[in-house]
Amino acid sequence: MKPLNPPLADWQGKTAWIVGASTGIGRATVLALLERGARVGVSARNVEALEELALLHNHAGQPPRVIVLPLDVRDSAAVAAAHAQLLAAAGAIDFVLFNAATYGALRADAFSLEQMLAHQQVNYVGALNVLAAVLPGFVAGGAGHVSITGSVAGFRGLPKSLAYGPTKAALTNLAEVLYVDLHARGIGVSVVQPGFVDTPLTAKNDFRMPALITPAQAAEAMLEGWRRGDFEIHFPRRFTFWMKLMRLLPYRLYFPAVARFTGL
Repeated sequence: MKPLNPPLADWQGKTAWIVGASTGIGRATVLALLERGARVGVSARNVEALEELALLHNHAGQPPRVIVLPLDVRDSAAVAAAHAQLLAAAGAIDFVLFNAATYGALRADAFSLEQMLAHQQVNYVGALNVLAAVLPGFVAGGAGHVSITGSVAGFRGLPKSLAYGPTKAALTNLAEVLYVDLHARGIGVSVVQPGFVDTPLTAKNDFRMPALITPAQAAEAMLEGWRRGDFEIHFPRRFTFWMKLMRLLPYRLYFPAVARFTGL
């Protein structure tokens, strides 16, 4: 079967930009790409964590393999400046992963407009700011790959996901439209749909997380998906299979099933 994207198998000499690189999936992806020979621009608000990555992997007298680009994804000017800095340092960008996110459990009986908008600004508007920076160059060059981290929480409405879930659903739709518009131009687009990964964000959960995996396992699944040329990369499949199946249920079956399985 023909892959949906140009396969990304050889990272040697490639430049990747990981936005949301300080912890969890983002940091693990940086480490996996470095192992495969890529040069990586790393962005997040946590400057210390980014500089730690650079200290571990950059060596005196050699071109830097980790380029530190601290930013807040909500700040479009900061994103544009980081993009320009990476271009100046690397000459070209081959791949960008938007992985920045915020998460807080929220239900409608405690509705908070502040929380809703905070999720929107980081999780969705942040992605738009990154796209505004990278897409013109990708389109002009007819090459590049944009990957966006969504979540199975965006598949359908789930309890406690009032602020988070809709932003992830929006990112999936965004990735689909980007693929439709950019595939014929030679630009790869993928959406990553993790289940439960042991990160600082999921550490906020007060319930048992089925099929919990490590960030390193998540990163390996992502690189395998990019190697195959997948559009949607979801993992762990023993969990995401059931979440994808739930997408197919009619509402009269879906809502009772969610209530039964979550107890909420």
